[in-house]
Amino acid sequence: MRLVVIGGMAAGLSAASRARRIDPKLDIVVLEKGDMVSVGLCGLPYYVEGRIGTPEGLVTYSAERLTRERNLQVRTGARVAAIQHPSRQVLLAGGERVGYDKLIIATGARPKPVALPFDCPQVFSLYSVAEARRLREFLDSARPRRAAVLGAGYIGLEAADVLHARGVRVSLWEREETVLGRRDYALTADVRDHLEAYGVEVRLGPQAREVPSEPFDLVVAAAGMLPDVSLAAEAGARLGPTGAIATDEHMETSLNGVYAAGDCAESRCRITGRPVWIPLGTTANRMGRVAGAVAAGRRERFLGIVGTSIVRVLGLSIGLVGLGLEEAQSEGFEAVSVRIQAPDRAKYFDAKPATVELVAERRTGRLLGGTVLGAEGTAGRVNVIAAALTAGMTVEEFEQLDLAYTPPLAPVADPLLVAARRLLRLLD
Repeated sequence: MRLVVIGGMAAGLSAASRARRIDPKLDIVVLEKGDMVSVGLCGLPYYVEGRIGTPEGLVTYSAERLTRERNLQVRTGARVAAIQHPSRQVLLAGGERVGYDKLIIATGARPKPVALPFDCPQVFSLYSVAEARRLREFLDSARPRRAAVLGAGYIGLEAADVLHARGVRVSLWEREETVLGRRDYALTADVRDHLEAYGVEVRLGPQAREVPSEPFDLVVAAAGMLPDVSLAAEAGARLGPTGAIATDEHMETSLNGVYAAGDCAESRCRITGRPVWIPLGTTANRMGRVAGAVAAGRRERFLGIVGTSIVRVLGLSIGLVGLGLEEAQSEGFEAVSVRIQAPDRAKYFDAKPATVELVAERRTGRLLGGTVLGAEGTAGRVNVIAAALTAGMTVEEFEQLDLAYTPPLAPVADPLLVAARRLLRLLD
């Protein structure tokens, strides 16, 4: 039996590798349109900054190594033009046809088109190795002084961070009035204050539609992503309400024997039970593992996500998980929240402030989401909230968590527990 995987990045290679482990005899072909596979695209900003010497430093496995060590037929430069499911074939751009018994679509996402509010001859993105290489070469050769970053999501904030590190004066433009796709004005105010303290100009909402008086030497377009679903849609696969490919819990699409995983596919929010599209590498890997296992004959399930994410900008780490207050209310929850600031360790170990917001349902006390900001420890704290959301914990149960304490690393009353105790008072 032959399994064909379209896409050689996180979801596609996770699927192929998992399928190989389950069925050593399976004929597995991976088709990747680019010239590299297994690239950690989340590291592109740090390649631009110079922390990573070459794009190859972002590669986990080469195509040759995957073929040699995992017995996968990995083909680069293999752009799929169409999926012809009635005949169980994919058509490559050069006219070649590749047959399959099972198919996994892992085509990822593509950048949203951006309409520039001003003229600039040098426009870049951070969504591909080629674009990142082009931006780094321009920074090295032209030594630009002013840059505009369009979009205040994760990639936009990371772009602002690395450009600032390269000595470029940055203006951050976001058409929405909040950052990171979260309708949270307190979070936005904290992030804006932090950026402005480092000299980054921040334009939000109506301000981002004004034409500036000074020109920019370069623009980084980071207005977000869209699921790349054209191949699946043209083949007849059903799209979900988010615009991504709809799948069941086994990652199977509406086409029998065809699966989808990664940034092209929907997931399910474990808090609301509704379809969501949150493109993250962690989610893509987990989706791919399930799709590969099922395609190889093992019955596994992908149970959904709580939307855990984290980003660092100019020394500030920002972690988000679950629903913010306004999002929870728009989903129909009678939600309440608290926001506190507390030391991240004992004060005599140079404690820094950590900000924590927790959101809960008033009627049941069920935890719905959280936000963590701080210099250190943010990843650990947001992961604790993620585990609690996955377990369906109440605030009362969360407040009883037995968290670690040692003066150099964590205070006796962790900021998470301080926030939980404050929230319990609102729920009483």
